[in-house]
Amino acid sequence: MMVLPVSGAPRTVTLTALLMVLLTSVVQGRATPENYVYQRRFECYTFNGTQRLLDRSIYNQEECVRFDSDLGEYRAVTELGRHAAERWNRQDNLERERAEVDRVCRHNYELDEAVALKRRVQPRVNVSPSKKGPLQHHNLLVCHVTDFYPGSIQVRWFLNGQEETAGVVSTNLIRNGDWTFQILVMLEMTPQQGDVYTCQVEHPSLDSPVTVEWKAQSDSARNKTLSGAGGFVLGLIICGVGIFMHRRSKKGKKTTMKMGISKLLYKVARWTWTSPGFTVFQ
Repeated sequence: MMVLPVSGAPRTVTLTALLMVLLTSVVQGRATPENYVYQRRFECYTFNGTQRLLDRSIYNQEECVRFDSDLGEYRAVTELGRHAAERWNRQDNLERERAEVDRVCRHNYELDEAVALKRRVQPRVNVSPSKKGPLQHHNLLVCHVTDFYPGSIQVRWFLNGQEETAGVVSTNLIRNGDWTFQILVMLEMTPQQGDVYTCQVEHPSLDSPVTVEWKAQSDSARNKTLSGAGGFVLGLIICGVGIFMHRRSKKGKKTTMKMGISKLLYKVARWTWTSPGFTVFQ
């Protein structure tokens, strides 16, 4: 697991090793369960040119012993880690642990910086209502932002150019599992005819904010728009058929076409516009 830096906070890199091991010396004679998890977590904090290393030992989600480079030794966090801290505070072991500050916090940080800290993936943005409904009815407008990296992102809503802050609800960052994130930012609204809602996204991968608009339209206005678009497409198809036939006739070819004009137009006529409220004809 790697915890990446947050703007304005000290740089942090956490490496977690999950080891299924038997720690007889640590559990000190306790009945060891058949299955358990031992974690070794290295945390590096870089601030004002200095590095601090925390080496945490965690048994079944409970931290039991910790090395802090600022203190220069192991300290027991719980009674379970007392014996381990005493045993690990030998001089030769402490010298190796102090050297980890340079190996983990300086060397590994430089290796990971280009891959993790400087990686940039631009977000994809989509805006849609949570349900279909008429105007002047309460609804939820969803701005879905996905496939971006790093996780720092700002999503804002605007109505007719004015920022909306009331009625805005957001999920936490959601990990996609491929080093990208997604987030949903929703706006409660009661749309009026002609309203323009805008989702604006700012992200380190973008030179300028990305905006996606959603315009409030009545069903009749939307159907007229779709009908006009469908009629335009149908007109282009018929026009193309006419040009094709005209060119064939000019070439003087007498071969009979396998499909006559009537059959071709019949196939065109069966084309159906799939958008709501519009069908050319069938």
